[in-house]
Amino acid sequence: MIRMTYVTVTYNAADVLQRTLDSVLCQDYPKITHMIIDGTSTDTTLQLVEAYVERSNAANNGHRIQVISEPDKGIYDAMNKALRGLDGKYVCFLNAGDFLPASDTVSRIVEKIDQSQLPAVLYGDTDIVDCDGKFLRHRRLAPPEHLTWKSFKQGMLVCHQAFYVRADFAIATPYNTQYRYSADVDWCIRVMKAAAKEKIPLLNLEMVVANYTEEGQTTLHHRESLWERYHIMERHYGRVQTFLLHCWFAIRSLIK
Repeated sequence: MIRMTYVTVTYNAADVLQRTLDSVLCQDYPKITHMIIDGTSTDTTLQLVEAYVERSNAANNGHRIQVISEPDKGIYDAMNKALRGLDGKYVCFLNAGDFLPASDTVSRIVEKIDQSQLPAVLYGDTDIVDCDGKFLRHRRLAPPEHLTWKSFKQGMLVCHQAFYVRADFAIATPYNTQYRYSADVDWCIRVMKAAAKEKIPLLNLEMVVANYTEEGQTTLHHRESLWERYHIMERHYGRVQTFLLHCWFAIRSLIK
């Protein structure tokens, strides 16, 4: 059976973490590793994690839980720490506050994988929820039928939480920590570039695989995130093309 790894980075996340932990705990798929990388929280985050470990052990569901709590240099540094200790065939970064939609989400994902040629990336749809975890809307940007690294010219068409990367590609592609808010965009593009170079396919799961909490760090630092994303697009798609694309984005927003 394919082992799936979920990574949740936390720092004083007690207000939103419980629904993330519960959504992984209730999965009926046994081969799951949940890595929790904590930046030495000072609230009750670690107490919630300790209780989660106890509940998982009592459930005897086959899940592995790995907890690290130590200082880090930010969320992407913490994610790189997870990549260095990765356990499993695929990894998905499920932020505190985000959660899996149903108890059979992982089972349904694994059923779609052709194990004769494991895709480099599994990707799906995302629903947006509020700070209480209540459904707000489907994500405006929807994944294309056939995703490539060039698809992100039109924006981040697949949410980071709905982007599962094969472990060998993930480990070989650490996050660029020079970016504070949008290194996930750069990471996804570089992973897909590596997959294209090796001619390994990407798989559209054609299902909602994540519920994303709207009030994340990117939302809180929207202006800085957009500026970083512009530079990331320049790096991957060229200065002229990026400028022209953003002119079109501006015109399109005015027309709407």
